[in-house]
Amino acid sequence: MIRIERSHVNPQVVLLPYPLHGHIKPMMSLAELLGSANFQVTFVNTDHNHDLLLRNTDITSFCNRFPNFQFRSIPSGLPANVIRSGLTSKDVFDAMKAVSKSAFRDLLISLGEETEQRQRPTCVIADSILCFLTLDVSEELQIPLLALRTHNASYSWIYFHLPKLIEDGHIPFPDENMDKPVAGIPGFENFLRNRDLPGTCRVKTSDKDYLFQFFIGETFAMTRASALILNTFEIEAPVVFLLGSHFTKIYTIGPLHKLRKSRMKDINSPFISSSGILQKEDTSCMTWLNSQPPKSVLYVSFESLVGLTREQMLELWHGLVNRSQRFLLVVRPDLILGEPGAGETPLAQNEGTEERNRCVSEVWKIGFDMKDTCDGSIIEKLVRDLMENKREEIMGSTDRVATTARDAVNEGGSSYRNLDGLIEDIRLMARKI
Repeated sequence: MIRIERSHVNPQVVLLPYPLHGHIKPMMSLAELLGSANFQVTFVNTDHNHDLLLRNTDITSFCNRFPNFQFRSIPSGLPANVIRSGLTSKDVFDAMKAVSKSAFRDLLISLGEETEQRQRPTCVIADSILCFLTLDVSEELQIPLLALRTHNASYSWIYFHLPKLIEDGHIPFPDENMDKPVAGIPGFENFLRNRDLPGTCRVKTSDKDYLFQFFIGETFAMTRASALILNTFEIEAPVVFLLGSHFTKIYTIGPLHKLRKSRMKDINSPFISSSGILQKEDTSCMTWLNSQPPKSVLYVSFESLVGLTREQMLELWHGLVNRSQRFLLVVRPDLILGEPGAGETPLAQNEGTEERNRCVSEVWKIGFDMKDTCDGSIIEKLVRDLMENKREEIMGSTDRVATTARDAVNEGGSSYRNLDGLIEDIRLMARKI
């Protein structure tokens, strides 16, 4: 087969995030960066999230800035009136397998037929959790797939070694000693503890647990992708090097929100990725916050998947209040489990944070490890350490990590250059279509 290369082609990139806020935002940052490179961008959400996006963001102004940018949607397979926060990951994955896969295939085919206005899809950039939905389709339609991993690199590396931990009898955990060192993960030998392994490892039977097997399967499946895109930078360089044994090409382009600001600082138009995306931002606290002394307020927030029991919330509250410390606490409507609007099992259950806790406290030294506890007295002590006893140490470490991140995203930095490489490689794909 003879391929004719075309020198002046604007590639069309189709981006598909996993349908959660914490996955959509970094994908949107990447989409905006590709749009600023004059790529044709098709951003695909589920119908539910697409409606929220239209309702809560100024799409018209955004598309005026990026005329080659379009939003499409596919069904998630879930009923429109179901409360999302009450779903388990299995609910979502099963529904998407049944409905979204064929819908995504149909969408890619239709985009390929819209050749008068747009280039046929050059590649797909999909959340790595969605390999079950995208891999077979992209291979069938001969469209390269690039997997974006929104979790840290360490998380992926650990999952590649879970089958060996099962084989060695380390999973399921043989006892309740959560501080027992874990052997068998190169680069983390006897550094990680049982409690630092992904939450899905806390199973009774590893071969029958749905989520445990699902995430292992998706981790190995994403090696079929043409490349891996990681939202990270130099602080994980050793792990990224190790991941190179599983992938032919890796682009580290994080932190994506900082890279977007660095590359597009001269643009005054609104950015969707800097807003709440799926919900209106509450700015009512700003008047109070601006009236406080500099660096005197403790900001307390949780990932979009985290749910607390009522008892845990009270322990957190007492730990903060008892220190007489100024704080700003973000409380989502679905944060407290058992309350109206919240489910009994938070979606994906805080997945991907355990091993990061170990790095935060022992490697980067920018925080403290609570060891799975939510006790008011412990929280009070950690607040005192953070704001008083160990403040200078933590601030020094935080400044060093922040400087490394800024250097990575500024012109000439690693993430800046890696994005250039990604853009050029996608242009090469388009020339060969």
